[in-house]
Amino acid sequence: MKLLIDIIGWVGSFMVIIAYGLNSYQKIKSDSIIFYVLNLVGGIFLIIYSVYYTAYANTFINVVWVIIAIPAIINLIRKKKS
Repeated sequence: MKLLIDIIGWVGSFMVIIAYGLNSYQKIKSDSIIFYVLNLVGGIFLIIYSVYYTAYANTFINVVWVIIAIPAIINLIRKKKS
């Protein structure tokens, strides 16, 4: 179980870093679905990791990260439908 949680944590970290890096080098826009999904899934993975290791400060920041990503994705989907 510990190995799986560690893998989830690393994958989540890479996803968030990849989103930031691609956006920083203007390979993806900050309002693209790819950016939001990378941040959302990365944040969820990091929540799982930080809860497992009882790192609640990290859990808090990643919960906020996910809470920001979800409405942004919903708004983006709504804009594309209209």
